[in-house]
Amino acid sequence: MNENRIYVKDLINAGIYTALYFVAFMIGHSIAVIPILYPVTYITVPIITAIPFFLFLTKIEKFGLISIMSILTGLIIFLMGLTWIPLVLYSILGIISDVILRKGGYRQFKNNIIGFWIFGLGYIGGQMPLWFMVDTYVAEMKEQYGEAMVSGMLKYLPPWIGFVAIGLMLLGAIAGSFLARKMLKKHFERAGIV
Repeated sequence: MNENRIYVKDLINAGIYTALYFVAFMIGHSIAVIPILYPVTYITVPIITAIPFFLFLTKIEKFGLISIMSILTGLIIFLMGLTWIPLVLYSILGIISDVILRKGGYRQFKNNIIGFWIFGLGYIGGQMPLWFMVDTYVAEMKEQYGEAMVSGMLKYLPPWIGFVAIGLMLLGAIAGSFLARKMLKKHFERAGIV
């Protein structure tokens, strides 16, 4: 059996862990219903999503599965009514993440933290239209979420926050990775993640 080939079982695992990741994603993002807390999601999303992400890492050693997970995540976000930007960003960052994780054999904790952070940066794609496609996007958002919600988002998510978000997501990714390592200690030991 070719150890680098992706089989149906691998694809099923990618689907299951993407679903778990997305549930955790929505929990971490849920505080965004209060616009002033939206920037805090740059920390809460990676902290909470680290657990399913790292659990998935304990099950894989094949290049491409993280890329599949990222494409599926971006696709779900796109199908929920956001623009194409998160789909493209997640897809690109997922491949980069897969390369970083593979370099560490999916078992080097330091590489896993960096790969997880890069993967998670796709989250910023959901806010990018507020900074680059303001008029069209805001009009659509007002129809979906109402004037008050969109005004709050514009107030608390100015374009410069994207740069701050990169740093906040790194902090969240580090904290989430150590939390996952503590909670999944037996899985890490079994998988040989050091």
